[in-house]
Amino acid sequence: MSFPRYENYKDSGVEWLGEVPKHWRTLRVKNIASINMGQSPNSEDCNQNGEGLPFLQGNADFGDLYPTPRHYCPVANKFAKESDILFSVRAPVGAINIANQIYGIGRGLCAIAAQTNFSKGYLLHALEIIKQELFSVATGSTYEAVSVEQVNNARCISPPLPEQLAIAAFLDRETGKIDDLIQEQERLIALLKEKRQALISHAVTKGLNPDAPMKDSGVEWLGEVPEGWNVLSLGRVTLDRCDGPFGSGLKSEHYTESGVRVIRLQNIKSEGFNNSDEAFIDETYCAERLLGHDVQNSDVLIAGLGDDKNFVGRACVAPSGIEPAIVKADCFRFRLDKMRCKPTFIATQLSAGSNADAGVLSTGSTRSRIPLSVMSSRKIALPLLVEQSAIIAFLDTENAKIDALVSDAQQAVTLLKERRSALISAAVTGKIDVRNILNQELV
Repeated sequence: MSFPRYENYKDSGVEWLGEVPKHWRTLRVKNIASINMGQSPNSEDCNQNGEGLPFLQGNADFGDLYPTPRHYCPVANKFAKESDILFSVRAPVGAINIANQIYGIGRGLCAIAAQTNFSKGYLLHALEIIKQELFSVATGSTYEAVSVEQVNNARCISPPLPEQLAIAAFLDRETGKIDDLIQEQERLIALLKEKRQALISHAVTKGLNPDAPMKDSGVEWLGEVPEGWNVLSLGRVTLDRCDGPFGSGLKSEHYTESGVRVIRLQNIKSEGFNNSDEAFIDETYCAERLLGHDVQNSDVLIAGLGDDKNFVGRACVAPSGIEPAIVKADCFRFRLDKMRCKPTFIATQLSAGSNADAGVLSTGSTRSRIPLSVMSSRKIALPLLVEQSAIIAFLDTENAKIDALVSDAQQAVTLLKERRSALISAAVTGKIDVRNILNQELV
């Protein structure tokens, strides 16, 4: 649907705002709202035991609408009142949430409250546009940030109060519709990813023949496997194995711009090798000090350390062209007997069972760890090579179909978010006139 425009416009005097309705004013945020910049207490004054006031360190505590505090502080210095707008002033600038109760706030946040003659709903949407100006003035070496003065002096367009209320109501309705569509696509993505994982797990533990006779594997997470499959330890099909150098052998100061690739935990993903995060060390140093940790194409790489998002024991295959390379600490390299197993099949099966094996084999309270010797004892269920190849080919085909559907849904989310942002921008800057269409149903 096309939207009407106002009859008369004027130059706002702000380049990125352009023209605005003639009867609107351009003000500073400090003219329409009060801003309370956060202040962080001493770390020893905070706790995670629920003692004191819920305390927000920064936008990492933000939820979809309201925060989810991880810390508490009996002696918080600065506060956000219930219904205040929470605005991040660093890392990144411009993240927004709403205080659903009183919170202590750290220096990464400020609390913004609209003045009595200004619509909080309009201000909430306007901040999505105001933050564009703050992006342009943010500075910092470690992370970009803005000061309370910069937030106070950011420009904001001020329509008459009745129009603010109309714009806020219009945007609440229309962005609500868009948000519902985004949630539908995100639920679809989650379901597709669950389907993908279930498909993988079934294929690498039950095979492709639904009529195959089964036997008890003796391994809880594997359950029954086809009768012809051999259940054995990973070490039984391994020709050579290693972990990364520990201690002072490999530290951050040893990294260089190029040379021998260092494979780290963030490179080892259940869905495959993540090649986006590269690190290197000098070839001479590696040859003199770090022999025995090398990685070759088609080696199986296994994470010896993990958490509830990236399970310990997840595995992938080292890609072609990775050499020369070594593994870092807590990363394991297994060189398999290719006459008995396909590295891709083994890595896929190990990843499928990583959650279960992490609970049985790992140690650690906050992060799970499995040592190399224990990792070698992990049980695998091995069909003949020809069946391994068939399972890999089947998964390649089916996963490609699911990945295409996920990509389409992700693209839909991107377009919906762009539409949402454009609609907010058009309404709060007066590029469209919504005063007389509030009660219309929009397509």
